[in-house]
Amino acid sequence: MPKPPPDRVPGTSGSTWLDAPHSEWAVWHLDELAPTVPVSRAEVPRALPAGSRPSGSMPVDEIRLTRYDGSEGSARDVLDDTDTDAFLVVHDGALVHEEYGHIGAESGRHAVLSITKSVVSCVAAILAERGELDLSAPVRTYVPELAESGYADATARNLLDMRSGVRFVEHYTDPDSDINELDRRLVDVGLRGYLPTLVQDRPHGGDFWYRSSETDVLGWVCETAAGTPMQRLMSDLVWQPIGAEYDAYLSCDATGMAIHDGGLAASPRDLARFGLMLLDGGTVPDPAAGPDATRTVVPPRWLRDSWGVDSDIRSAFAASGTELAYPGGWYRNQFWFRPSPNGDVLLCRGIHGQLIYVGRRTRTVCVKVSHWPMPVANERTQDTLRMCDAVAGMLASGGRHGTDRAEHGPPGVAAGTGRGGPSTRHHTSRMF
Repeated sequence: MPKPPPDRVPGTSGSTWLDAPHSEWAVWHLDELAPTVPVSRAEVPRALPAGSRPSGSMPVDEIRLTRYDGSEGSARDVLDDTDTDAFLVVHDGALVHEEYGHIGAESGRHAVLSITKSVVSCVAAILAERGELDLSAPVRTYVPELAESGYADATARNLLDMRSGVRFVEHYTDPDSDINELDRRLVDVGLRGYLPTLVQDRPHGGDFWYRSSETDVLGWVCETAAGTPMQRLMSDLVWQPIGAEYDAYLSCDATGMAIHDGGLAASPRDLARFGLMLLDGGTVPDPAAGPDATRTVVPPRWLRDSWGVDSDIRSAFAASGTELAYPGGWYRNQFWFRPSPNGDVLLCRGIHGQLIYVGRRTRTVCVKVSHWPMPVANERTQDTLRMCDAVAGMLASGGRHGTDRAEHGPPGVAAGTGRGGPSTRHHTSRMF
């Protein structure tokens, strides 16, 4: 796996570190390519107990599914065809499948790109609950540097749902698009120098339009509202409270500001812990307080609001081109939502194949990190989601293909094991 050229500090897209053949190495070594700041782990990690498959069920990677092109295949086929670096499945709070592509990856930190956005959302949720952040206040209230920009009168609520009226084109393969210009600016003027140059070209609060600049502004607002840099906010408010086992880290721009839209690198196991917190409505176990005690990380009403789509949120999403890929879906609070055969699922997504899949009805969390050679690939995305649907459905139905436990109770939790492959891949097959 060749390393990328050393002359570029990577941002979120357009840099050589994400290009094949460099990316297979680079996604695990972002801290060797860019300045980073730590996101600290918990003193006592949350346990991820190993679990067993339902009696009579097949190993997770042998589960069958119909792929996007209509062909029949298995979860293993999808994993092998989509440059998988790690895949974990948690069901009912137990890790039932965990696999890694390379030796040592179990404790490595993988770049997760726009999954970062969902973690920033949780920071905003906690600050709002504490009264430190007013979601309805104009951005200029918190960041005077944006008073002359297109973001001046946008609110944090507009940013959370990506419904500001600011012009920003997120076409990854167009070198002249705004997302690639943002990436170039990270290495000279930084986010604080670039974001004030963006202009408004339509009213705030309109249709959904996916733009990474929204999260960069949101992160800047959070830092100013709290008087604390994002790495500290993530550590204190999210990473330590979820019981993270490993330090994560955030890549930075030229000024030392964390890249809020896609700078996080984290252990896949800790991504599973993050997904479990989301699955449990913002809560985590609190063993010190008793065997069944829990404590709140993210305000439960934030996640209820995210799951509880209304006509306004649906209409804003339906009017966007993304409706074609996620019919019936929506985007709220920096989370994606998609109807599945097992009920609506929450998704934290990043380009090049990063995914946290949270199925409340099936009590399942899937984590997949990858090094796709292209930023966006609809067939790979749809195959991955179909695989997660099939895995969740089989686990929830007690080992039978189908979803006959669709009435399953309140949100729960989910986890993982290991696999091997060609000689360059790590074979730690723990198929419980």
